[in-house]
Amino acid sequence: MLAAANPVAPIMSDSDSDSANTTPGCVRRSISRWRDGVEARLIDLVAEEVPIALHVNGTPYAVMMATPCDLDDFALGFSLSEGLIRTPEELHAVQTHERVEGIVLDLQVADTAPAASLASDTARVLPGRSGCGVCGTRLLEEVVRPPEPVSATHRYSAAALQRALANLPDHQPMNALTGAIHAAAWADVDGRIVLVREDVGRHNALDKLTGAMHRHEMDAGTGLLLISSRASYEMVTKTARAGIGVMAAVSAPTALAIGLARSAGVCLIGFARAHGYNVYTCPERLDSA
Repeated sequence: MLAAANPVAPIMSDSDSDSANTTPGCVRRSISRWRDGVEARLIDLVAEEVPIALHVNGTPYAVMMATPCDLDDFALGFSLSEGLIRTPEELHAVQTHERVEGIVLDLQVADTAPAASLASDTARVLPGRSGCGVCGTRLLEEVVRPPEPVSATHRYSAAALQRALANLPDHQPMNALTGAIHAAAWADVDGRIVLVREDVGRHNALDKLTGAMHRHEMDAGTGLLLISSRASYEMVTKTARAGIGVMAAVSAPTALAIGLARSAGVCLIGFARAHGYNVYTCPERLDSA
């Protein structure tokens, strides 16, 4: 579920549709808007969605459909959540190459990293769509990989959670312009949002946030994660692998997500709004006050 947005920019000439982007992750396109039988020619800001190919030490691994911004954060967060590396230090470099077809991220990992021993025939062979976290995996064992339990046991007040949820729309500039972008946000113990990443794909937004948190040396166990989407099992898995103990989704969880959250010790919250929410696992992490 995405925050409401005004989808149309101020009136401009059609020649502006190919002008340089004014906001990262957004492009301008001319449209015809019809209201009450009246047509208006306008320029719309729409979300970018491009193929991002990830290569590991020169070997293609995956192609994800993503918003082309914060790509260093994406590369780091994706590498950690996929288990390509164990620690951020094992990702030595990320080189970005723009191609006609999309963008290639060349990841250079340490010889000790799990990804260093990947054979080319074990790499993903299908594109990962913006709404899919498992596209390209070929074995059932690769799809559901239960994460290790998190060590985070901090408690948070309901007021802090609701404060963060109320402020989330103000931290989604790309979605405010396009109405098509997901967000993953990190809030401190008082419910103040301190870090946000946006992407057309919910999995990508969370990977970007995870990467950014590592770059800022933030303690994953001392805050709240907010996501502007449903709580699927992949999102819970990524959350647990990041060491985050509380995840609040604005939409519903799935049954598998609840089971994984319970086994991993993640407090899973769904239908999260400023005025209320549902707690599905680890309710002791939230105080009613």
